[in-house]
Amino acid sequence: MQARVWEWAVRGIVSLGIVACITLLYYSYVHVNSTTVALTLVLAILAVATWWGLTVASIMAVAAMLCFNYFFLPPIGTLTIADPQNWVALVAFLITAIVASNLSASARRQAQQALQRQQEMERLYDLSRTMLLGANGRGFAGEVPYRLQQAFAADAVSFFDRRSGQVFRAGDQARTSADMLLKDTAVQGTFSHDSKNTRYLLPVTLGGQVAGSLEIVGGAISEAAIQAVANLLAIALEREAAQAAALLADAARQNEELKSTLLDALAHDFKTPLTSIKVAVSNLLQERTNSPAQQELLTVVDEETARLSGLVTEAIQMARIEAGELTLNKQPLPAESLVQPALALLRSRLDGRPVKVTIDPRLGSVQADAELISITVRQLLDNAAKYSPPQSQLEISVSERDGEALIVVADQGSGIPEHEKDRIFEKFYRGRAARERIPGTGMGLAIARKIVNAHGGKIWADSVPGQGARFSFTLPLL
Repeated sequence: MQARVWEWAVRGIVSLGIVACITLLYYSYVHVNSTTVALTLVLAILAVATWWGLTVASIMAVAAMLCFNYFFLPPIGTLTIADPQNWVALVAFLITAIVASNLSASARRQAQQALQRQQEMERLYDLSRTMLLGANGRGFAGEVPYRLQQAFAADAVSFFDRRSGQVFRAGDQARTSADMLLKDTAVQGTFSHDSKNTRYLLPVTLGGQVAGSLEIVGGAISEAAIQAVANLLAIALEREAAQAAALLADAARQNEELKSTLLDALAHDFKTPLTSIKVAVSNLLQERTNSPAQQELLTVVDEETARLSGLVTEAIQMARIEAGELTLNKQPLPAESLVQPALALLRSRLDGRPVKVTIDPRLGSVQADAELISITVRQLLDNAAKYSPPQSQLEISVSERDGEALIVVADQGSGIPEHEKDRIFEKFYRGRAARERIPGTGMGLAIARKIVNAHGGKIWADSVPGQGARFSFTLPLL
């Protein structure tokens, strides 16, 4: 504050010194008419107004008027004006000096404002490039205060990142607000400006979503620019979040593609010996020298080899479905073909459990991928067998509903809690009551849903606790 006072004092003394020098020059050394003296004084006042503003120029104009009156208007040596015309000239001189000073100072201010706006635009442009190109890592929020402080020469910058709940600072931390005030600004969405301390405190929002709050203390920045900075910061944070999500999605996709490739290789390695075993067992079964016991063992080996080969094929299909490589090989299928292949493959795993199959004879053919629909029915049957008492009956029905084929698999288990009905089709989700006592990965129903959706059908579950569950899905008819 004291330095500011000294600065104004020096400017006032210099401006008065200029008036004194001009007066001394024309009064003692260069004798000219009063008009020339007046013009010279006006030009000097204009120069001071351009350099130091209207206040100093106005003081200088009053001093110049007094000197002009005392030394150049008759009677010389007094402040008295004898000729009324000189009164007009003196007033015109003072008005001209002040108006011209005002215009000069105003032009200077406009030029300075234009320069400041240009500099702000350049800083915002550089900042946008830096922030948008640099918003590609988890440490971006921590870098924001340093970048803003450098861009606008601010004394202190604080940024509250609502996602992480952290406050990041740069500069003179003694001048920044408390963490709680920054968090309240983000929650309440209020804007505040302390012009005395050149402090801005505002929320950072994009599309109605609050990403945090920003505080800038000091520096060369306007309110419009601070709003632009907040919007730019919100966009950069949103871009960073989108990039992070894209990287995770790409990593997940690559992981699924790798899994599918590995399983394809493993399938080839598994199926080659399985095929050899199948051929060898088939030849042995045709031998007439086998005893009944040998024939029974060979039959078991043949059946289990076929089942193992089917499981390998099913695992490959599941991996491809998860990797987003689901390709349908649709063909017309009779109603029996939707159920019987799955029952044949699961017969040994049902342990003699009775299965009631009801197929509407009036039902036409269904346009579907036989292998994938078999996987779906097997998943539902296997799920029903796991979650129902041993030896309890399972039911499968195929009928028509609203121009579609409706396939229903029902069990007599404990049922599904109401709050879990919508979640059981999610990947890896398993009901709380079954996580410990029933083996599984939580993938079967998720895969079944993907297959049914790919066919243009729907799948859902109905259940009454304690009275079993019914899993239903639809397929389009021809």
